[in-house]
Amino acid sequence: MTEFDPEKFEDKYVHYFEELQEAYSNAYNQLHGRYDSEILKAIDRNVLSESEPFYEGDGEFRIELPDERVEEVRSAVGEPERFDTVLEELVTRIEAELRRIFGFESAD
Repeated sequence: MTEFDPEKFEDKYVHYFEELQEAYSNAYNQLHGRYDSEILKAIDRNVLSESEPFYEGDGEFRIELPDERVEEVRSAVGEPERFDTVLEELVTRIEAELRRIFGFESAD
């Protein structure tokens, strides 16, 4: 568990880069094998790579997605419903991983 400082999260890539990488990686690994790997990889490489995590306060995090990239990748994948399901699950898991890594909740 990493000690969290909301003010340092303003400059997250300097202070918490490793923790951010861990959260994204853990979320991806949790879904690997559960969903279509092509959709999962497309989201990881083309959407999440351009996403932005924010600390909302009270132990809550939000992942802001690049709308334009989401639409492009959704169209390219050709399975919008499956794409949306995987994307939503990944974002939910990344937010949960951030809460866990920073000590706002315990691992289940």
